[in-house]
Amino acid sequence: MSGPDAPRPGWLPLLCVTRLFQASIAAAWAGVMPRVMGEWGLAASSAGLVQSAWHLGYLISLFSVGFIADRVGPRRVFLVCSVLTALAALLFAMGAQGPLSAALLYGLTGLCAGGCYSPGLQLLAWNAQPQRRGKAMGAFIGFSSMGYGLSLLIVAAFSAMLPWRSILLLIAAMVGLGALLTLGALARMRPDPQRHAAAAYPVVRALKETLRDKPAMAGSAAYAAHCWELMALWAWLPAFLAFSAQGVGLSAAQGIGLAAGAHLVSVAGSLLGGAASDRHGRARVMLAASCISLLCSFSFGWMWAMPVWALAVFGALYNLAAIADSSVYSTALADVVPSSRLGAAFSVRSVMGFGAGAVSPWVFGLALDWGQAHLAVAGNAWGWAWTTVGLGALVGPWMIWRLQRLTAGPVEAQAQSRKPA
Repeated sequence: MSGPDAPRPGWLPLLCVTRLFQASIAAAWAGVMPRVMGEWGLAASSAGLVQSAWHLGYLISLFSVGFIADRVGPRRVFLVCSVLTALAALLFAMGAQGPLSAALLYGLTGLCAGGCYSPGLQLLAWNAQPQRRGKAMGAFIGFSSMGYGLSLLIVAAFSAMLPWRSILLLIAAMVGLGALLTLGALARMRPDPQRHAAAAYPVVRALKETLRDKPAMAGSAAYAAHCWELMALWAWLPAFLAFSAQGVGLSAAQGIGLAAGAHLVSVAGSLLGGAASDRHGRARVMLAASCISLLCSFSFGWMWAMPVWALAVFGALYNLAAIADSSVYSTALADVVPSSRLGAAFSVRSVMGFGAGAVSPWVFGLALDWGQAHLAVAGNAWGWAWTTVGLGALVGPWMIWRLQRLTAGPVEAQAQSRKPA
């Protein structure tokens, strides 16, 4: 990409580092949850509901900011929401006093954080060349996973010397650093596209056209199945490995450290998945990754009696497969939707995806509570809980196959044909 408005070198690494620090708050509750459950006497369903509140706030934000970004520009929305996310993370760390206040404040944090996600995807679509867009979005999502892993590493490293609230304050400080780095990233990017194209699309029209867009809706339904699986995995992997670690005489913090390693391994999955989609096609990569992660969902919980190191290795592979196609859903949507209503399309997709992701951690907790109350072997409760993850994601491969049938022709040709005039 060349010309007077071309992005300056270094824009993508800076944006990715910004994303790393922004995303660290998303896994903060999952990291401290085992300690808080013991301190507050929380049931698994109540603990899962706090994580669900994050996803609910996130999806509300994603739905609204997509339309706003189409009109005022994604750069402005991205900057403002980066600052608000840092402030909300600080409020959550200081103000969570019980399950209700924790859910409300973590939901507020998710509400602010969602304003960084879809505008960030729009910035990537606008600044990256179409033939490299998958790789760029893979890097963006990969650094998100790195942020999740970093926050869990902080929990594991400091849990023996700091109360959980102080650990949340450390993570909030990282989110603040991300907000500062946003300024440098935006300074290197292209100016926002002209707003006259978005102005021609009233919200209702953009919404109707997106809902009638069969490829976009098939991809969004596949993304919803993906989010059901991924959000439950991220919410409950630390607690599951902590349970397994304590069963063999290790500490819960060591189990959470193993979960952090799984997140860090998944960075490679995001990068490889995005790059592979540029080479082999979006739908093909999504279909392969979703089928592998489904197998993991149905088997992971029933492996609870295995050595904890084996569970950690399998968890890392599970995370890698589950995240490998995450950026590809965004790239595939950007390939088939005109930029004038791309924000609206991301909004619709996000409501579907994070709506499913808001429910799945809570359903997992309900299944875990039921299993612990009715099953003689405590570990089997985890088996049934992880099975709910696979059941909710079964529709994914079918929707990906439908997207593949609806989008004939090279991705690059489709992307070029949908460029704004």
